[in-house]
Amino acid sequence: MANYIPTTPAELQEMLGAIGVKTVDDLFAEIPPELRLQGELNIPAGMSEPEMIRKVTRLAQTNETVDNNVCFLGGGAYDHIIPSVIDHLLLRGDFFTAYTPYQPEVSQGTLQCIYEFQSLISGLTGMDQANASMYEGATATVEAINMATAQTRRNRVLVLQTVNPEYRRVMSSLNTPLGVELISVPFEDGAVDPAKIQEALNDQVAAVVMQYPNFLGGIEDIEKISEMTHNAGALSIVVANPIALGLLETPGKLGADIVAGEGQPLGIPLSYGGPYVGFLAAKKALLRRMPGRIVGRTTDIDGKAGYVLTLQAREQHIRREKASSNICSNQALMALNTTIYMSLMGREGIKEVALQCFQKAHYLKRELAKVEGVSFPFTGSFFHELVVKIPNARKVIGKMAKQGVFAGIPLDNWFSNLKDCVLVAVTEKRTKDEIDHYCNLLGGFING
Repeated sequence: MANYIPTTPAELQEMLGAIGVKTVDDLFAEIPPELRLQGELNIPAGMSEPEMIRKVTRLAQTNETVDNNVCFLGGGAYDHIIPSVIDHLLLRGDFFTAYTPYQPEVSQGTLQCIYEFQSLISGLTGMDQANASMYEGATATVEAINMATAQTRRNRVLVLQTVNPEYRRVMSSLNTPLGVELISVPFEDGAVDPAKIQEALNDQVAAVVMQYPNFLGGIEDIEKISEMTHNAGALSIVVANPIALGLLETPGKLGADIVAGEGQPLGIPLSYGGPYVGFLAAKKALLRRMPGRIVGRTTDIDGKAGYVLTLQAREQHIRREKASSNICSNQALMALNTTIYMSLMGREGIKEVALQCFQKAHYLKRELAKVEGVSFPFTGSFFHELVVKIPNARKVIGKMAKQGVFAGIPLDNWFSNLKDCVLVAVTEKRTKDEIDHYCNLLGGFING
């Protein structure tokens, strides 16, 4: 124990005496001997710092990353250009080491950053307000559903099958135990027919959850679906890609009541799946249904601007088990990351990123159409992701990965009826040469 805990034998005995036992083993007396570890753990000897750095570096170098491969993967996390200035600001000690501001009077800088995040997300989504952030997109969607069921006092939620299947798994894990009945609405031609939603709507439905653009890259008729949802007394929940909102109409103008989503596209590295940041925005009428904290701006007695935590009594650090949510902790550092990105890019910058994503994805489709054997199962509009049907898809994309190209995600992971269909994403980071190489490589493996 002395190898790991910096206490002297005398200090150890003092602590044991205060507890009322003689040895450390006495602390585990309640555990039956047969359940205790017998003998010493077979742990390798310790390493010096240089040795550990070399070992970890060698291990890290075995990973295949987007730094040494060309990435056409999507499905909720995207390989975008990340301006180098973000890390220069984000890794400042006063940002990087700061934690959630429980003492707002001494956290004005952090509070202002969160306030700016809220304001930018509200503007991007077209909603009245946003909270201080969520863990990631899936749990933000879970919270949106909880808001809707609490507001409507109904427990049935329609979830379009074109919503990210991983998000739907999280909903099943977290919403269902709370008594929420999740009903899947099937899709056709890459999107859900609003008539199918109309058939499922009744006075027991709390909300309809849709994705914009959807998981298959298609564009749902958000405005029409929201209108029929409201006519049934339910709320419209939209899971949005924030980059797409630089080009597409905002969910707020299309009738959404709540907008949730993943902030990773806003300047956060892929990082093997995290940490990311979720966002949650809503109409003003739902302000008191929102989980977590909201930072407000006020003035002090001298008339100077000041920032305060508002409505924080709903949080677990005050309300404990009576908190409105236990998955609403604000991801302050990641939220700051997206705030720097949005501030740096500005309205026109985000629009330009979205436009390049759109144009390059459509260029890829035009070029793929020339490749013998490739087809497109869906005919609807798309933003920067599309579904491509490739003969022997898994084998082909495996070969492409060996050539340094991450070609896409096999959709039969989630949809048995989409065998040999691959979800391909194109961001502004992809060059014309990379897209042309993708098409040539794919054609060679299919027809070679």
